[in-house]
This record gives sequence, C-alpha cells and structure tokens, in this order.
Amino acid sequence: MAGYTDSTFRTICLRRGCGLVFTELVSSEGIVRNITRTLNMLHTRDNERPIAAHIYGSDPEVMARAARRTEELGRFDLIDINAGCPVPKIVRKGAGVALMRDPTRLHDIVRAVVQAVSLPVTVKTRTGLSPDNANISEVAHAVEEAGASALFLHARLASARHGGPADLDALSRIKDELSIPVIGNGGITSAASASFMLKETGVDGVMVGRAAIGNPWIFAAITAALAGKEYRPPQSHDWVDVMTRHLRGLYGEMLRENAQRKRPRPHTERAACNRFRGHLTKYLRHAGCPARARRTLLEQQEVEALLRLVAEALQSPNSGEETDAVS
Repeated sequence: MAGYTDSTFRTICLRRGCGLVFTELVSSEGIVRNITRTLNMLHTRDNERPIAAHIYGSDPEVMARAARRTEELGRFDLIDINAGCPVPKIVRKGAGVALMRDPTRLHDIVRAVVQAVSLPVTVKTRTGLSPDNANISEVAHAVEEAGASALFLHARLASARHGGPADLDALSRIKDELSIPVIGNGGITSAASASFMLKETGVDGVMVGRAAIGNPWIFAAITAALAGKEYRPPQSHDWVDVMTRHLRGLYGEMLRENAQRKRPRPHTERAACNRFRGHLTKYLRHAGCPARARRTLLEQQEVEALLRLVAEALQSPNSGEETDAVS
C-alpha cells in the first residue's frame, strides 16, 4: 500500500465505515534520526482516528525509541510492527517479513516496543516465507508471548506476494491457537468475501488493503452486510465528490511538505496529479468512466482542470457502463 495510504485517503476511508486506518510503512531508523521525509509520513489530520502508526525495523532498541517518539506525537491509537512486507529493500535490512526467519528477534522487538510505550502494540505478518518455511504458528506465539495486543495476519506466504487465494485453514488454526485477537487479511474484495472469511475462520475482524484503492465504499458495503442492512452503491456525484476531496487534499499535503524542504520542489501541482494517478486509474474503473475518456484524464497536470474533466466524464450519458463498485 506504499504510496496510497496518504492522510486524505485514510480520512476518506474512515468516513465510509473503515474501523481503523494505518500510516504507510515508516522506517524506525528515519524516525529516530529525525528525517523530515520520514516524519511527514506520520502526519495525520485531527479527525483521522482511530489510526495506527505502522513502523518497521530490525533492531529492538531502535524500534523502541521510534515507537516512544511516535507515541509522544499524541496522534496515534496503537503502534503496529510490520513483520510481513516482502519488498526486497525492506527484507534486505532484516525487517518486514525477514523477521519471520528469526522469531526470537521478533519477540525481542515486540517486547521492547511494548515496554517503551503505553499504547497497544500489534503485529502485521504472513503465514510464512515460502511453502518450505511456513512457520506462522511459531511466529504468532512469539508475538503473543512478547505482549502484543493483536495479530494482523495476511493469509498468504511472502513468496506469493498478493497472488493466489488466502489460506483460510492457516488463519483459522492461528485464531484457535492464540488468546489475543486475530485479524484476517488477504483476498478481501467485497462484502461477500469479508463475510466468508469471518464465517470460515472465526477471526475477530478483517483487514482490507488493495481493494479499497479506488473504492473506499467497500467499507460501507462490508459494514452494511455484517449489520444486515441494505447497501446503497455510490452514484456518479459521489464518485466526483470523493475524487475532488482526495486530489485537493493530496495537493494540500504536498504543498505543506514542500514548504518544509530546504530546496522546495517546483511544479508541486503536477507532482500531485502524477501521485494521484494510481488512485485515479482505480477510481475511474470502479466509477464506470468510459475507457476512451480515461487516457485524457490520466494525462492532466492541473488539479482543477482534471477535476472538471472527471465531472464531465462521469456525468456523460455513457458513464456507468463499466461500473465495478463493490457490493
């Protein structure tokens, strides 16, 4: 989710039923070294709660110091330790899913962080590194024994990245083995798939990642389904409104960050449109924007011009023909 879970998008998801949001993956080394770019990743809005600070690292002492400083900001409701990211540059540092190779080190990191802060401490991990090294049971018990308050389990191996079905049997087994809450993740793309995971595994909750990109209403759909209520899919004006809020908010964030730089970057507006492109592609597909209009929209470099064209495209007679909103 790197590059996607900006503050504006997190707020949008919270307003549509998400129960807890996470920052992007933040380097513990960057936090303790007071690197401005890293600290900007811990920026939140006043109404952006509940929220977890999602940090990574491989050194217990550094992780503890980073967690303590993060707590002192007064912005977060829990500290989440990443032990599941398979991105090579993270793994090479001995962090992310590399921590699954050494459950004892992960235990020491969790224990150090728990002792350093008063906030709840949670861990995000996977079922294992590969088919030959699926040691989630050992890892999960190490995490629980170290004092973690909950486990977020992506029910796929690191070698599978985000492909293939989630291993619901492993998820169910770990839920049975632990006394702390277990939150399931992986393959949640709709209210139906969320309900299925809950029913089949007995986990305490579900976590949605990539499926929320371009469709923050997935949280409203899941919430409605679990409550037995009717779900009203977003209409054209809802899509326009959410994209407007998102792009303007992202642009505002980038202006704030740029003002802190010793050498401000030129063309911040263009940079905002470019950074928004990943979101925009998904928004347009889910909203049913005609394919022929998407290329023009993705080429725009000015915020208000882009938003004007989005409104025109989604309000055209043919818009909605490819709508893919989750229900």
